[in-house]
Amino acid sequence: MRRDWICHSAFSLQKPNRTLLSRYGEFFFSINITWSQVLKIEDFRDIKYEKDASGIVTLTFNTPRRKNALSMISFLEIFWAVDHFEKDDSASAMIMTGAKDPESDDPAKESYSSGGYFSMDAFEGISDEIMQQIDLADIAQKKVTVKLFNCDKPIIAAMNGLTIGGAFTMSLAGADLIYMSEHAWIQMPFSKLGIIPELASSFLLPRVMGFQKAKEIIYFSKKLTATEALELNLVNAVLPHAELLDYAREQAKMLIPPAGAGYAIRQMKQALHKPYLEAVEKALDLENEGLNNCWNSADFAESMLSRKEKRAPVFKGS
Repeated sequence: MRRDWICHSAFSLQKPNRTLLSRYGEFFFSINITWSQVLKIEDFRDIKYEKDASGIVTLTFNTPRRKNALSMISFLEIFWAVDHFEKDDSASAMIMTGAKDPESDDPAKESYSSGGYFSMDAFEGISDEIMQQIDLADIAQKKVTVKLFNCDKPIIAAMNGLTIGGAFTMSLAGADLIYMSEHAWIQMPFSKLGIIPELASSFLLPRVMGFQKAKEIIYFSKKLTATEALELNLVNAVLPHAELLDYAREQAKMLIPPAGAGYAIRQMKQALHKPYLEAVEKALDLENEGLNNCWNSADFAESMLSRKEKRAPVFKGS
């Protein structure tokens, strides 16, 4: 991949702001990560963190103008949101969902998240201290994936609209239960982009839907309706759109006191997840290796250029 082009939301290609690239060039290709500065909830700009009286946290992907696409900053905020959630004894369960488009009331046009957002404008206004926490070589998002996978409190994904790429694979790794609006759909367009799956999905997907079916879905970048996702065991239930969030909250309440045995649920989650942690971490390392190879490939450059030029890609296999 040419260094003067940046993938934008997995759907277009654009040149970065030269001032930003000059400022952050050292981070872009040689990363020195520190975790000394805690990102506070009130400083989040890409996500919204709200806790109700029952201890249920709603984590909303809150960039509707870009269909709630997730930048490196978004993933960092999600990491710290989960960290706050884990350490807050009054927080018992989390629901992840996407912000509504303020310019549309059509539920069919809502977005859970359109996946990765890799435009340099995502870094505008970000301090050097925050930039030092971002590993741009960690394309597979190992830090946030392991954080989510290790969290022993229940997490529910309420997919209210289109769910693309990393938005789904993050939820697969991080959510204990996935509920989906009848209008929502899923697509993992990795092969069309000339890249490979991330967020440990190369390990987790075959365990959810079977080895052969997982290959079919990721090889052909098939778009899945909510009903198809349910049939493939990718989600737990499909709901009428207007009932989605209420249903997710009611289910969350059944997992926490006083209705649910919260301590036992946490113990169950640890017993279910810990045997797979080493494999998840290994998958993330392999995904990062493959993604970094792909990002420097002619096929990835062609996929981005073809989208910019609104034509079918002509891949060369290199």
